[in-house]
Amino acid sequence: MGHWWDRNIIEPGKLPLLLALAAFVLTFLITRVVTRLIRAGKGPFGNVTAGSVHIHHVVPGVVLTVIGGFGAVASGRHGFGPALSAVIFGIGTGLVLDEFALILHLDDVYWSEAGRKSVEMVVLTAALVGLLLAGFVPFGVNDLSEDELQNRAGAVVSIGVNFLFALIALSKGKARTAVFGVIIPVVALIGSLRLARPGSLWARRFYRRRPRARARAVLRAYHHDRRWAGPRRAFGDWLGGKPDPPHPLERD
Repeated sequence: MGHWWDRNIIEPGKLPLLLALAAFVLTFLITRVVTRLIRAGKGPFGNVTAGSVHIHHVVPGVVLTVIGGFGAVASGRHGFGPALSAVIFGIGTGLVLDEFALILHLDDVYWSEAGRKSVEMVVLTAALVGLLLAGFVPFGVNDLSEDELQNRAGAVVSIGVNFLFALIALSKGKARTAVFGVIIPVVALIGSLRLARPGSLWARRFYRRRPRARARAVLRAYHHDRRWAGPRRAFGDWLGGKPDPPHPLERD
């Protein structure tokens, strides 16, 4: 275990990244527990206010993210500074992304259906950082040989092709596939080859005069959403809490 730790974490300099990821995940989980207790009216917790202003935890999150980011830049690569800055940065990022939906909508949608975007963003971020920690490099650079890395033209072409696949997947309405495809190029390749989602930029541009392709895209999206909507919703409810039912006026 000690040999694996030294070889895979210490020597590559990934300890700050591991600490930041751990702080990020723990902060999100603790924050969700506290907010669910506040919502249920249990425990000693309560909303933080300044007069009539509700201070959302994204505010201290931004402050901690700034402190951690500048601390990491100023502390160099040695000593206790990078580890401390990584922990502060992870805590701040966890607080910020837990209210990502508030930033996106500029409204307090924490316990609404729109608030699910925060949970999705946290899960996506943790997964991507986990892939980086495991050794994956954006645009598949880690898959290149030493000769290919020394050949700048070959490396640039490889990165450009992988980036193009990710852009195609994004234009087909597959945002998650595109994001993960930046880290794992084969994911972007698969997303770029499969049918576009209805209403996506690709579908509007290339399926407009192809009724068969348009019908197949609608059918595939229907089956995909029907298969995964339930498990995705159940996971979101378990991790982030069940959203409040929409207000009757909002349904109209």
